Amino acid sequence: AFIGVNIGTDLSDMPHPTQVVALLKSQQIRHVRLYNADRGMLVALAGTGIKVAVSVPNDELLGVGQSNSTAANWVSQNVVAHYPATNITAVCVGSEVLTSLPNLAPVLVDALKFIHSALVASNLDGQIKVSSPLASSVILDSFPPSQAFFNRSWNHVLVPMLGFLQSTGSYFMLNVYPYFDYVRSNGVIPLDYSLFKPLPPNKEAVDANTLLHYANVFDAMLDAAYSAMADLNVTNVPVLVTETGWPSKGDSGEPDANPENADTYNSNLIRHVLSKAGTPRHPGVGVGAYIYELYDEDMKPGPLSEKNWGLFDANGNPIYVLRLSDSGSVLANDTSNQTYCAAREGADSRMLQAALDWACGPGKVDCSPLLQGKACYEPDTVLSHATYAFDAYYNMMGRSPGSCDFNGVASVTTTNPS
Repeated sequence: AFIGVNIGTDLSDMPHPTQVVALLKSQQIRHVRLYNADRGMLVALAGTGIKVAVSVPNDELLGVGQSNSTAANWVSQNVVAHYPATNITAVCVGSEVLTSLPNLAPVLVDALKFIHSALVASNLDGQIKVSSPLASSVILDSFPPSQAFFNRSWNHVLVPMLGFLQSTGSYFMLNVYPYFDYVRSNGVIPLDYSLFKPLPPNKEAVDANTLLHYANVFDAMLDAAYSAMADLNVTNVPVLVTETGWPSKGDSGEPDANPENADTYNSNLIRHVLSKAGTPRHPGVGVGAYIYELYDEDMKPGPLSEKNWGLFDANGNPIYVLRLSDSGSVLANDTSNQTYCAAREGADSRMLQAALDWACGPGKVDCSPLLQGKACYEPDTVLSHATYAFDAYYNMMGRSPGSCDFNGVASVTTTNPS
């Protein structure tokens, strides 16, 4: 069981790969999924130990699925060239191919096999799994979970695909979005059930066939996937959740896309996954999950919610601060642990000085400890003095969002600056 993050790149000012990796390290994120095999990212991730899932993008799938040599070339350039310095653990072949690009479905299984053959040839098939993330909409009749089955029109792809996953010891990769299930249900699915909020037993959903109780949509979707596989006589392929999350902002017609719900969903998801509770059908069987996503992607088409799934903005500031008090240190953007306000390394010194002057003046911070000979005078640098004043102001304001910015020269951190 692990928590990772997806890294999308549809940002108008995408941070440099070294900045992305610095953020991952500061947040103790140990698993990432890329939607491509960007060389800059793979180089920046080298030596970090972070486990990386790379992807064959949908626009390269046809070539890879039609030609063994194209697949071998792809593996040589995007995997072998970076491994083991970069800890690549999986290749995701395409993304939601059956539902978003059904015309590519006929080459999907060949693409999986060709990529795997190339890994075998490089003696990497033991370390690197190959699979293809699917949308949960390929599963029909998903509640009760015991009755779920795959859309039969895809059986000609799914049967050989599951056979491949079984024979190679790989995962069934599934994108699970309780937010969309909730929105589309028009009130049938309760919000609390979608957000992993604790429910009284009489509010839990019960599978009439198994009498198992379901306290959240996420577990019900996973068990639906296990049932759909069992319906095709496959019972030993684990599920890996390649995308899940909740948007923090939406249009007027998307009132439940807000920071509070996004925080609740992702905080509860992290706790739930790391508890290794498993699902009602498979208790104690841990499941890995990648949160969608690291950054808000302002260039994504579609409704406002599409652009607002990130945990951070492009500057690395948390969109909201996760509540993770009892789940160990997974992501450092956590309120329950202490947060501080610090001056940004490398910030413009004149802007820092102006912000410091404001905090000690109109901001009403008591800056007397910064005077020569007083407790916080050393180190006598603008950066150090500004951090003292910024953090004092941030605490004075009850650590409210927005009180640690100072025209962009300060940011929230979980590292005690003193």
